[in-house]
Amino acid sequence: MSAQAQYTPWLHRFAIATALATLILIGFGGLVTSKEVGMAVPDWPNTFGYNMFLVPFDKWLGKFGVFEEHSHRLVASFVGLLTIILAVWLRMKDNRKWVRRLGLGAVVLVVGQGVLGGLRVTEINPNLGLIHGAVAQLFLILICGIALVTSDWWHRASGKDRAGFVSIQGTIVLLVSLIFVQLLLGATMRHQHAGLAIWDFPLAHGQLWPATDEVSVARYNNNRYELQKSLHAANQLYDAEGYPKRYLSNGNEILAWHVWLQMLHRLGAVATLALALVLAVKTRRRLGQAHAFTMKGFALLGMIIAQAGLGVWTLLSNKAADVATGHVVLGAACLALASLMLMVAKREDAAAAAV
Repeated sequence: MSAQAQYTPWLHRFAIATALATLILIGFGGLVTSKEVGMAVPDWPNTFGYNMFLVPFDKWLGKFGVFEEHSHRLVASFVGLLTIILAVWLRMKDNRKWVRRLGLGAVVLVVGQGVLGGLRVTEINPNLGLIHGAVAQLFLILICGIALVTSDWWHRASGKDRAGFVSIQGTIVLLVSLIFVQLLLGATMRHQHAGLAIWDFPLAHGQLWPATDEVSVARYNNNRYELQKSLHAANQLYDAEGYPKRYLSNGNEILAWHVWLQMLHRLGAVATLALALVLAVKTRRRLGQAHAFTMKGFALLGMIIAQAGLGVWTLLSNKAADVATGHVVLGAACLALASLMLMVAKREDAAAAAV
């Protein structure tokens, strides 16, 4: 069978759908951590003793925390089903062993991801939640990669712009690595449930670099307590049945390393934005303004600018759950696009070498 004959349009479309479903799943996961409701359902794999798929609607629909956590489980199960179907389809229709192995690897990863999520609940261990979030990003990259290698473009890659692609690969690798580190830093902050260690911008507790001595940290905690008290007093936070109308949490106490973590995240955001700009300029110079890859480079730059804006909005909105979740989803999308750009550059290089 020729390489061209391997292209199966509906298989490729299904892989894209699986990638989009994975991004939605990451969004639900971000919503759970943003609202700090990861333990709203205390058992697993059941939900309040019911089979996960047979829980009565009145037990979770409209219930703050329970709705987000149970919905996350249902979407995760759906993504798992899609992944299994994708792996079987690859096994049946794609004659490339390495691609079939990618499908099998995706199944192993999604099953492991589900187990990690369950252990996070049964072991009541937030560190497992952090690992769970990191693996989710790797799974998204893998599914996006499968969508790319099953595309018609993958079979038609000519490698005619090899020199240009070779010259920018190092920059893309650095950018992918930096975005991934940024996502890990953000996930660590969320899973610490310390709320916002710093809530002003562009300064940090009124300083360019905040002090982290014991007295200063105690003052930050006291200031946050007073801020949260005033916010609670100014808002009607509960409905007639006693359920929160929206999320507003005091969180755990701020520690000195929480402040450091957020400052590193801010510095990382500046570095990511600068590197994305370098990549966009490089691709324009090496491949030309009209090249599709150049356009993707500028699209990535625009997404990272928007991501920085969402980060600032998260601070100024007192970590509003919807804004923080948007920040998580867009960050994952940035990582996916940057990873796909790296794969495209590698493919063009390999296609040229094969000529």
